[in-house]
Formats: sequence, structure tokens, C-alpha cells
Amino acid sequence: MSAPRAPAGVGIGLRHAHYDAFVAGPPPAVAWVEVHSENYFGDGGYDLHVLDIVRRDRAVSLHGVGLGLGSAGPLDATHLARLRRLVERIEPAVVSEHLCWGAVAGGHLHDLLPMPLTRAALDLVCGRVAQMQDALRRPVLIENVSAYVRFRADQYGETAFLAELARRTGCGVLLDVNNLYVNQRNHGEDALAAMAALPADVVGEIHLAGHRVTEAAVIDDHGSRVAPAVWALYDAALDRFGNVPTLIEWDTDVPPLDVLLDEARIARERMAAARADAVRNGAHP
Repeated sequence: MSAPRAPAGVGIGLRHAHYDAFVAGPPPAVAWVEVHSENYFGDGGYDLHVLDIVRRDRAVSLHGVGLGLGSAGPLDATHLARLRRLVERIEPAVVSEHLCWGAVAGGHLHDLLPMPLTRAALDLVCGRVAQMQDALRRPVLIENVSAYVRFRADQYGETAFLAELARRTGCGVLLDVNNLYVNQRNHGEDALAAMAALPADVVGEIHLAGHRVTEAAVIDDHGSRVAPAVWALYDAALDRFGNVPTLIEWDTDVPPLDVLLDEARIARERMAAARADAVRNGAHP
């Protein structure tokens, strides 16, 4: 089974600072947009009004940051019901979540916390993904995360874990290339080997973002342009997975829209170069 796929081409994250550009005037030259699902869970308000307008003219991807599929407690039924209601309203091209946990008995921790990559954790997440997909009546994409710790008990690499999750549940993978680079820098992991652990047809979306280098660690802060080393990994991802729909993420120190559109332009140019290389080499573009 092939993975669910985001809309074709390159998209950007729709952020509050850029609402006016999407609501008034000529629409920005971008193929699709992605939003954080939880920001649109309300029954009304300006955010939902804007999203209703945007979806008339372009495809939308819903990207969740709060379900916590790997948390020990049961999935938040209220959260899942709100997500289902939003899906029914927006009819997104794709829905995604993270491979992480984020809740304890006392409440939500509001972070994407890394999981132990064990067989027991895989069994747990398979059940949660199945529950999510049943509730939404569609397959979803699950994203690899930036992990600032690894566990001695790990029995899988993260992408091998995701590959098995996809095989068992029918979900796809949202491959965050910047996260692969961050984990390579922080843990000495091999980002190219991580990509090689994923079947070629399982990746339905790619994320690109900036990061911050500190003395302690490389931080996935989504606050700058995509770094040259991450662009190089993106080229490798296009070579392995084909021209997978790609999103430019920028969540902190959000710049003028023109900066995001320029990053999207670079991604499109690299897609075109990868397609031309594939044609020259006799491979399917």
C-alpha cells in the first residue's frame, strides 16, 4: 500500500502573520498550505474563518502537535473528536501527527517528547495510530522528531520503527529532513542510513526547516532559513523517494511572507533538478 500523500508541489505553513496575504489581494504563489490542527479546534473565530477562505482556493494539510500518540495513558477522546470535526469541515488533503509522547496523568506537557524505540512502544503506537485512523476514517502520516535524548533500551532506529509502524497500520511517514540532521549532529546518527531504512513508497510528505546551533546542542527551532547541509539531505531524499510534496516550516521569529516563498522557490528548483536527473538516468521522475 502506498502512503497517503500531501498535495503535489511545495507548500508553506500558514501563520497568523501572513493571514492578510491569503485573504486580501492576489493569492501567494504557493501550491498548498499546512496548519497546526489544534489552532483551529474552536467553534468559530477569525482563525477558522481564514482557514475556510484559504481552503476554497488551495489544498490544506492538517498537522497535529498535541495528540501524543506515544503517551502511556489513553488517547484524549475530546482531542480526537475535535480533530475529526475539523477534518470533516476542512476536508484536508492529508492529516499528520508526530511520533512522540506528551501527556502524563496530571495533564499535557506541551512538547514533542521522544519515545523509547522498543517493540513494546511499537505495539502501543500501532494501536494508537489504528485508533486515530479509525476515528478519522483515513490513513495518516506520522513524523519523525528531533530527539534530545536516546534510550539504552532502544531496539530500532527511528525510521526503522516508522517503517514497521507503516507496514502494520497502513499509515505513511512525514519525513522531517531537518530533524534527521539535528539528530545526526546531536547523536552521531547517520541521516542517509536513516532514509535508507524507509521503503521508497512510504514517505508522503517532507518537512524542511531551520535550526539553531548552540554550545550544548543543535536545536530544531524552525526559526531561520534551511541550512545548506539540510538542503543537501533534501537532495538525497528526492533521489531516494522521488518528488515528494514538501513543506517549508517556520514557527519562531516568523519573517515576511516573501522569505518563506523564496524558500519554497528553492525547494521547487531542487525538485525540478531531481526530476531532470531522474529522466536522464532513465528512472521514473
